[in-house]
Amino acid sequence: MPKNRGEIMSKRILRVDMTKLEAKFEDLPADFVALGGRALTSTIVAKEVDPLCHPLGPNNKLVFAPGLVTGTKAPTSGRISVGAKSPLTGGIKEANAGTNFSQKLGRMRIAAIVVEGKHTGNDYYLLKVTMDGAEFVNAAKWLNKGLYEVYKDLFKEFGNKVGISGVGIASEIMGAASGICFNDPEGLPSRYAGRGGLGAVMASKGLKFIVVDETGAPGVEILNQEAFDMGVRKLTNALTTHDVTKPGGALNSFGTAVLVNIINEAGGLPQRNFSSGQDDRSEKVSGEVKADEIKKRGGQRPHFCSPGCVIQCSEVWTKPGGKDPVGVLEYESVWALGPNCSIYDLDIIGELNRKCNDLGLDTIETGDLLAVAMEGGLTEFGNGKGALKLMDEIKNKTPTGRILANGTAYVGKAFGVTRVPVVKGQSLPAYDPRAIKGIGVTYATTPMGADHTAGYAIATEIMGVGGTADPRDTKKADLSRNLQIATAAVDATGYCLFIAFAILDIPEGLEGVVDTLNGVLGTSLTVDDVPGYGKSIIDTERAFNKAAGFTEKHDRLPEFFLKEPIAPHNDVFGVTDEELDRVWGE
Repeated sequence: MPKNRGEIMSKRILRVDMTKLEAKFEDLPADFVALGGRALTSTIVAKEVDPLCHPLGPNNKLVFAPGLVTGTKAPTSGRISVGAKSPLTGGIKEANAGTNFSQKLGRMRIAAIVVEGKHTGNDYYLLKVTMDGAEFVNAAKWLNKGLYEVYKDLFKEFGNKVGISGVGIASEIMGAASGICFNDPEGLPSRYAGRGGLGAVMASKGLKFIVVDETGAPGVEILNQEAFDMGVRKLTNALTTHDVTKPGGALNSFGTAVLVNIINEAGGLPQRNFSSGQDDRSEKVSGEVKADEIKKRGGQRPHFCSPGCVIQCSEVWTKPGGKDPVGVLEYESVWALGPNCSIYDLDIIGELNRKCNDLGLDTIETGDLLAVAMEGGLTEFGNGKGALKLMDEIKNKTPTGRILANGTAYVGKAFGVTRVPVVKGQSLPAYDPRAIKGIGVTYATTPMGADHTAGYAIATEIMGVGGTADPRDTKKADLSRNLQIATAAVDATGYCLFIAFAILDIPEGLEGVVDTLNGVLGTSLTVDDVPGYGKSIIDTERAFNKAAGFTEKHDRLPEFFLKEPIAPHNDVFGVTDEELDRVWGE
């Protein structure tokens, strides 16, 4: 291997065989060189995983891939993609997070970690990855423990400069609501590739943690420094001048929860398990109120999820006096664990979020499953203490806890609830599709299951970014398709999706993204190449899902969205099946 940055070193894949407990590096295939992030995870899953395999069996594979520019000085580019066949949806899945773990992989020139096979014993393992290779460490002493405690232990044992990825108690019971946790800059277990049950896939293989030590890393190779530097300048300028992403702007000042008041006012903030779209009490948990409370408590706001982010929409929420830091309370988490459960107390929401982080649960799926459990009679809507007790059922691995840990659809079936907000088995995020139609089209038609980030129509429908659109207009196939294609491309780069606010409105920003890609890859791409690149990723994912048995009938919302009007607009979803099928024209 190279001993210094000046020596030539190609990008690599670390292939981890959990059956044999072997890990070895191999060169990245030439036809994968221009793939990163979601493009690489979905390509490897599509090529190497049988679409009909059991997601928790030995034939599924779990792929970690930093984006193409992750690990460079490109702004806001610390994302990692994780892919597999999902135990929640039964189809292909990509979930991503912002963390320095991904930046370390990029600088180590590890294009992907592919975890395959399945350990046949009862032991769990930690995989320590260095420039020289990887070694397995028995992880038995960290079982049945919360991740806040364990991450402290891991940093103490392996040093405070490593990056950590891991799964929690919810994954130990193979819960399809479990995600994969990455450390934030303070070492807290608060950055999640949460969606799709990928934590259960990792645990099913006998892998509990991955610890990355980048000592001696050569850094990301940049083949055209001039193009790269020009791209950094263009994109940074766009991000620091757009009202949503600039310093002192909406995201920087109030975090993602700035959307609570905005979406509530639009009548699209689901309340009480999607039975209403508006409640005046939601203001109590808004981004503005939360930012003020963080300042009083001595937490952090603004904050970055990974070094190099110029948007800094993150934060560290604490108890009064700055005690017991939780990490970030995202908009989706505040809504799911709050108004969707008729809970309007930030302290209770913060503790529910802490339990999600500690147990290794996706906050969106957890908030939705709690609301369905409330409707099913396990506790009352608005009962924060009751919700916390339900989380302890998961912690204690009780039969009820195992039902809850398997997600919203599973809970609905177990307790006879008919208002179950899921698409392809994955629960809906914080926008009611009856009030905001375009995001509903994305929920229905993305290969990922209900996922707002797959094609964020809210940007245009509510925020007026990238143009304007009436949120109640049912003709949204074109808007959703274009945003899904653009999002897939962004997910491959390693840039945060939030750069979209700037690059949709400022053409120079998109040019900057392409310039940085040309700098890293030594290519001559133009902005005209972006749609084709994004579409190719989605085509790969849709082909996998089709082989897994998906049809156009899976690209639909649950019945109650079509039949039950939502207050305050008293409207149903109303988008026709023909319009939904027009998204992909098949």
